[in-house]
Amino acid sequence: MDRRRLLKLAGLSLAGPGLAAAGCGPGGGSGGPVTLRHAWWGADDRAEKVQRCVRLFEKKHPGIRVKTDFQQYADFWKKFNTQAAGGNPPDVIQNAVTFLRKYEAKHVLLDLNPQVEKGNLDLGGFRSGLEKFAEIDGRLLGVPVGSNSMALVIDEEVYEKAGITPAIGWTWDDWYAGLRRIRSGQKLAGDAGPHGVMYLYDLILRQHGKAFFTEDRMGFGEAELLPHWTEALERVEAGLYADPGKVEQIKPASATARGLSAGEFTWDNFSVRFSAEGRSRYGLAPVPSTDGRRTGQYLGSLMLSGTARTRHPAEVAAFIGFMTHDPGVARIMGYDRGVPATTAQFEAFRPTDAPSRAIAAYETAIADAGVLEPITPHPAGADVIEAAFLRIGTDLALGRTSPEDSVTQFFSEAETALAAN
Repeated sequence: MDRRRLLKLAGLSLAGPGLAAAGCGPGGGSGGPVTLRHAWWGADDRAEKVQRCVRLFEKKHPGIRVKTDFQQYADFWKKFNTQAAGGNPPDVIQNAVTFLRKYEAKHVLLDLNPQVEKGNLDLGGFRSGLEKFAEIDGRLLGVPVGSNSMALVIDEEVYEKAGITPAIGWTWDDWYAGLRRIRSGQKLAGDAGPHGVMYLYDLILRQHGKAFFTEDRMGFGEAELLPHWTEALERVEAGLYADPGKVEQIKPASATARGLSAGEFTWDNFSVRFSAEGRSRYGLAPVPSTDGRRTGQYLGSLMLSGTARTRHPAEVAAFIGFMTHDPGVARIMGYDRGVPATTAQFEAFRPTDAPSRAIAAYETAIADAGVLEPITPHPAGADVIEAAFLRIGTDLALGRTSPEDSVTQFFSEAETALAAN
C-alpha cells in the first residue's frame, strides 16, 4: 500500500501545517534567551531522543533554551505533585488524559487556546479529532504528540501453530475458544491476564453502552465488575491466564515476550518492546467485541501540556508546536510515543522495522473499519483509580482476596479517590 493510500485510510490530511520560519517567533527579543523547563517520564532511550529534539529546537529557536528532567513514571508524578504544590512546576510536561481533570481542577495546567488565537500554536494537520483530545470544558490543556489504541499483542508462532487467525470482527467467544485451543494443544496460557487493565475494561463496558468513567464519577457498578473478576479468577485457576506469580516476578518485562502467555492486551505502540525482550515473532491482533462490530476503541495519546504558572506562555506554545509538527522530531522519536499525531510528522518518519510498520498498519485498519469513537472522559482521581484497579486485580489473581471482597474494596477506594478531588 503506498503512503498516500495509507494516509487516506488513516483519515489524515495530506496538507502539512503552516509553521513559523525557523528562528522566528517567541524568545528572540533583545532581552536574552528565555529558559523553559521540560519534564517527562520514560526510559533512558526516550530521554536520549527527547534531548536530541531539544537540541534541534534550540538550534532553530536560538532565543529559547530548554532545561530537561525525566524520571520513571511513578517518580515523575511524585516529583511533579511536589513541584505543583510548591508553586514551581516545569513550564512544559509530558501528560496523559488520566491527569487532565485532576490538574485542571487544581488550576495547574495552562489553557493553550489563547496561544492558538494569537497564532503561536498551530492545531492544523492533526489526525481527525486529536487536536481536541485534551480539551476540557472549552480549555485546551494539552496537545497530542502521538496516537495509540488498545490492541492484542500475540505470539504469532503460537497462534499459527494453533490455527488461529484473528481478524476485525472476531468476538470474545472467538478469543476465548482460541485460549482453550492454545492451552490444550501447547500447554501455554493464552493470555497474560487482562482483568487488571483499566483501559481494556473500559472498552468492554463501552461495547455494552456504558464506560469506566463519566465526567465526574464511575460509569459502572458492582453488578458489572463482579462477574468480570469472578470469570478472571476461574481462568487463572484453569491455566488460561498466565501464572500471576510468575508474571509479577518478571515485571517490567512482558509475560508474552518471556513465553508465559500467547498474548496480552496493551497499547499498540508498546508492541515495539516485544521483539527486543522475546525470541519469537509478535504481531497486533484486533480487540474482540461482543457483537462483532463495536469494539469501543478510540485513539489515545501522550501529550504535552503547559503549566499555568509559566512566565513564558508564548515560548511554551512554540516548543509544543515544534515537538508536534517538526519533521525532524518525528525522525528522531519514531513511534516511541505512538504514531505521530500530525501529517507532517507521519510523512517524515517512514518506519523500516517490522513492529513500527505493524503499528501503522493496525491504526490504519481500525480507522478504515470505522470502529474509532470519542474517548471517555476521565474525572479527577482517575490516576488513583487506575492504580487501584491494577493492584486489586493482581491481588485477586494471586489468591489474596475473593472476587466479592475485591469488588467491594475497589469501589470503596474509587469513591474515596473521587471525593478527594
